[in-house]
Amino acid sequence: MIIDDDGDAATRQAWTALGGAPGLSGRVRYRGTGALGSARLPVRGLARATVGACSLAAAELAAVRAGRAVADLPGLVVDEGAVSTAFTSERHLRVDGRAPVSFAPLSGFWRTADGWLRTHANYPHHRAALERALGAGAGAGGLTPERLRAELAGRKAVEVQDAVYAAGGLAVAVTHGFGAPQPLVEVRETGGRGRRLGPGRQPASGIRVLDLTRVIAGPVATRTLGLLGADVLRVDPPALPEADDAHADTGFGKRSACLDLADRADREVFEELLAGADVLVAGYRPGALDRYGLSAGDLVARRPGLVVAQVCAWGWRGPWAGRRGFDSLVQAGYGIAAAEAGADGAPGVLPAQALDHGTGYLLAAGVLRALAEGGGRVLRFSLAGTASWLVREVPRQPSVSGGSAGAGGVCAGAADRPGAYGPGPWLREIPSAYGALRYAAPPLAAGPGDWPAGPSRWGTDPARWLPAGDCP
Repeated sequence: MIIDDDGDAATRQAWTALGGAPGLSGRVRYRGTGALGSARLPVRGLARATVGACSLAAAELAAVRAGRAVADLPGLVVDEGAVSTAFTSERHLRVDGRAPVSFAPLSGFWRTADGWLRTHANYPHHRAALERALGAGAGAGGLTPERLRAELAGRKAVEVQDAVYAAGGLAVAVTHGFGAPQPLVEVRETGGRGRRLGPGRQPASGIRVLDLTRVIAGPVATRTLGLLGADVLRVDPPALPEADDAHADTGFGKRSACLDLADRADREVFEELLAGADVLVAGYRPGALDRYGLSAGDLVARRPGLVVAQVCAWGWRGPWAGRRGFDSLVQAGYGIAAAEAGADGAPGVLPAQALDHGTGYLLAAGVLRALAEGGGRVLRFSLAGTASWLVREVPRQPSVSGGSAGAGGVCAGAADRPGAYGPGPWLREIPSAYGALRYAAPPLAAGPGDWPAGPSRWGTDPARWLPAGDCP
């Protein structure tokens, strides 16, 4: 069954925010069902709209490069089963048959003296900061879940939140009521023009993307650009290694190298890469790259035709703009966890890390649209901006209990009834540097149906662009 998207406001909202031509969002249709409709908030609508908008942006760029009229774009069909599977890709990942651990023992919700706190301690340096902030609460032998639970039971959530952030860690008090409105995307034209793009085998063939992102939104965006033919090179500081399982999930479609920007020789290599890049995607918090002369203003002053796409957790202005964050923390601090609370009052979560994945597809769509219009653009996204869109604008889901028309003219049929979805059709297997991987297939309705190879190991690729003839 195909669901007509003429009444799907979320796709139209996303496409309009990205600057897309009016009326084109109606070319995207949806079929089938997934497993994202169980939340109180309209996660299913967000997920399919972001993938739909990204698919449309890919088709638009392909048409521009081929010299075809954008107004003549054919219809695109997005499968909601593929969307649901991709949005939960980390759950479906298997590495030599082993299921990865998504959250460390000290990451999660904890009851405090006056409410709840969400911690994130997946990385060793974040765990160490949590231990430093709690001082005596860590005890001999390090902090355990039992010690953390006992320590937090007698302290106020905001007090611990502020102490952990001051120590360089990550913790957020669970708030009630949604956070301040944030834009879904901010776009600034730079007046420059990028390289003229002729026909390519894929929508982004020959495009060079310098990837300065980490978990999960930025890597989802850049693996999507890699799927569509871009030469994506991820560059990380060697002192902050990525978790193997995280890179096994999001390292598709790219190569990975390490450079220390404070080292003179490494900085020279980085400058050579930057000189050859068409796109730079940055996933660090606002201001973190400024000391290296890599703010958006610095970059476009040197390269007016460069597309600079930035993503952060909490938005680009306000008291929390400079703070680190992850999807789970933004859900807690933006009011989503409280809105999804269970009958016992304990905070809940969305059925996927939808802020991360949704923002990733929006970012990729924004880059594709910028390239279709000649480059020279600064794009800003944030998990808080996607959260604001989710809680304020994405329409509530239609009923799936029968076959009658639901809200917004979207028809719910047998394929949308609970229990109809299974991820099997969208799971793939491939060898990789990490071993045999089972992974979620990409959900786009434009471009290739899969990546040609598995990810390389993090940080092991040469820090150079591929020869032009080697690009897809």
